[in-house]
Amino acid sequence: MTAPSKLFRTTAFRLSLLYLAVFGLAASLAIGYIYWNINILLSRQLDESIQTELSGLAAQYRSGGLRQLVRTIAKRSETPGNSLYYVADRQGHRIAGNLGSISPDLLKETGPVEFAYQRPAQGGMERRLAFANVFHLTGGTQLLVGRDIEDRRVLSRVTRSAMLWGLGLMALIGIGGGLLVSRNLLARIDAITDTSRSIMAGDLSGRIPRNRSGDELDRLSESLNQMLARIEQLMAGLREVSDNIAHDLKTPLTRLRNRVERALHDPQNDLGYRETLEKTIEEADDLIKTFNALLSIARMEAGAGTGRWESLDAAALIADVAELYEPVAEERGLVLRADAEDPLPILGDRQLLGQALANLVDNAIKHGRPDEANGGSDQAPDILIEAHRTGGGQKMNSNGAAHSAGGKGMEMAEIVVSDRGPGIPEADRERVLERFVRLEASRSAPGSGLGLSLVAAVARLHGGDLKLGDNGPGLKAVLTLPMDGAVEAPGITGGS
Repeated sequence: MTAPSKLFRTTAFRLSLLYLAVFGLAASLAIGYIYWNINILLSRQLDESIQTELSGLAAQYRSGGLRQLVRTIAKRSETPGNSLYYVADRQGHRIAGNLGSISPDLLKETGPVEFAYQRPAQGGMERRLAFANVFHLTGGTQLLVGRDIEDRRVLSRVTRSAMLWGLGLMALIGIGGGLLVSRNLLARIDAITDTSRSIMAGDLSGRIPRNRSGDELDRLSESLNQMLARIEQLMAGLREVSDNIAHDLKTPLTRLRNRVERALHDPQNDLGYRETLEKTIEEADDLIKTFNALLSIARMEAGAGTGRWESLDAAALIADVAELYEPVAEERGLVLRADAEDPLPILGDRQLLGQALANLVDNAIKHGRPDEANGGSDQAPDILIEAHRTGGGQKMNSNGAAHSAGGKGMEMAEIVVSDRGPGIPEADRERVLERFVRLEASRSAPGSGLGLSLVAAVARLHGGDLKLGDNGPGLKAVLTLPMDGAVEAPGITGGS
């Protein structure tokens, strides 16, 4: 399809033509109506002025007869203006008036009549249009009283010409504007089409260009780009999960298979077989936990779970988790303490938030044991769970998208789990939030590398985030969640 035909087939150009036709019709009707009313007004004024003059001449005729009438018309004919007079005898010869000569047939008419006449002008005689009334007086005398209406005819001609030229220019400008708008719109649509084709070809990094005008196409492009970024992220996550599953689950599956194969080939007593089966079940349970964690993360990133949202007290939730894990911490020789403002209302899924907080505490218990070099002699608790209010500048919805809250900072609830262990290097704090990332290369400690990923997914689902920082020494995990009333109705998560 050629470029001109593409322009002519665009919706913008068709709408421009439609608007032009509607506006042209409306303008024509408006001008025609005005012109018609002006004609009626001028005709009425013309009739009234002629009738008024006829009344005055009739009074002169009644009072002084033909002589008085002729004297009055002769006097009025000397005054410049548009008034026309002509008095003729029975044979049609001119007696008085400012008309030089008229057609004899005109004097035979009775009542209103429109005729052409000539009068002297620069460079010769000019032909003009007049309107008059003809009366037959007693004795065969004819009287014509009229007005020059050439200016009215010129006005009509100028009005018609202006209307035609105006409509023509309007059509020219309208078509040109329609082509210009269509070309601009077509260029933007072509850009969207080209980007879509490149994405369908496999290039998920393509984005629709924006012109920063803030119009509807710009807003649509922004929304589509956000959607494309989310799709690219999900696809990258899917590839990463596939690679991680192949890498991280291959080893335990191979170990499980080798253990069972060794038990089949090596004769053992009942106790040996039982020990092998118990280890196999334990490893299978770990694999099931890993798959369940992956499924939970996938469900949260897909927006599932928002149907169970309720109003919660973060302080009470922290107290429950601290009470649950306090004996576990004591077994490892750690001191766990909870300190939270009361109350801290938040809106969310109790089970998911409890699991996220439990993952943070469990991670601190496993990896947060202090030593003398890291401040083990300090009086501070080994593991501290805190919660408090904090301000923010944006209002979050349930899918993690932020928007303006009318310029006012909104309140957020910060849940902080800190330990006194070796911590995490700053360069690795973002990376450990990804799936299957474990900092120890040997991976000797139990775990799948999904705990912090699940916490980050829960935070995104609730419109918050998870940040890891330095506790000096140790790790500080900060889970930020919107307070109840600062988050909108639950919806499908967008995440990041």
